[in-house]
Amino acid sequence: MSMETVHVELGARSYDVRIGPGLLSQAGAHVAPLLNRPRVSIVTEARVAGLHLDALQGALKAEGIESEALILPPGEATKDWAHLNQTVEWLLDQKVERKDVVVAFGGGVIGDLAGFAAAILRRGVRFVQMPTSLLAQVDSSVGGKTGINSPHGKNLVGAFHQPALVLADIDVLGTLTPRDFLAGYGEVVKYGGLGSLDFFEWLEVNGPALAAGDVALRTEAVRRSVQMKADIVARDETEQGDRALLNLGHTFGHALEAATGYSDRLLHGEGVAIGCALAFETSARMGLMSQEAPSRFREHLSAMGMKRDLADIPGDLPGANGLIDLMGQDKKVDAGRIKFIMARAIGEAFVTDAVDLALVHDILEEELAGR
Repeated sequence: MSMETVHVELGARSYDVRIGPGLLSQAGAHVAPLLNRPRVSIVTEARVAGLHLDALQGALKAEGIESEALILPPGEATKDWAHLNQTVEWLLDQKVERKDVVVAFGGGVIGDLAGFAAAILRRGVRFVQMPTSLLAQVDSSVGGKTGINSPHGKNLVGAFHQPALVLADIDVLGTLTPRDFLAGYGEVVKYGGLGSLDFFEWLEVNGPALAAGDVALRTEAVRRSVQMKADIVARDETEQGDRALLNLGHTFGHALEAATGYSDRLLHGEGVAIGCALAFETSARMGLMSQEAPSRFREHLSAMGMKRDLADIPGDLPGANGLIDLMGQDKKVDAGRIKFIMARAIGEAFVTDAVDLALVHDILEEELAGR
């Protein structure tokens, strides 16, 4: 099956996202043209390293490229100051130069952390994203958002630093657990929700086969998701306007992640999927979209075997007021007002700060009462 390429058009910072099976084994050939000297520094995590690091280093070696790897602990807790410090100091130990390339090899956590380390190292060195999770392939590896979490909230410390190249090997998705794959699917279905009813309807038809392992369908879902993101990022690289649409479901989702301590109780993509359902429910209650639309969205999540409401999150959650307080730490807060991504229909999202928090409170109370 042939490789698909999506070009992210950002002038001098433009780059390709290459998508398809078998790219890991060809990594050396893709990375070699970027190199000033034949060596790279790889930042990865233990689970990914155990599965794929030998293959990556072998593919680099085949093109005469030397590599060293830093292996970090898996999980969201790695996106913190301590591991950022460890990563930067390790890269300095490796004598990484400005013209060298850092390879971020892992899911969204590694992509965000290694990308941020590359952004601040020597005031900016180049890096290549090699996303190994569905979530990272369709979302976090594209667009140049890098960063770490703070005790105050998610992704509150970071920088915009575009990669030089993104290599998304679809075959690697076959090693994900079903739960991790479906968490990534939460970001895929978000794209349909925010900007394309046609894509959402395609997912309704093809989602189950895609989840079951169909490589061609997985490639197409990643390509369409990345193309939508690339188009938005090209218009609004630093999130002054349209790019905020990509945060559909995230205002609710990030609050739920904070409430569950960024733990395995709720994965990021699960929070996004539940957050999209809550955003659509709020939109319907505001009279913006039909009452049927939130139900249709939830039904698709159910058909995919995904979490779809607060009742699906194990353990205790704070009350509605506590969740709204957590939303107040969101990066999109502007002049003290929480910005929400609402929708007029599935595929027609928009950004607004004119959402009645009393209504949000009522919806959250109802959902919490149903737990």
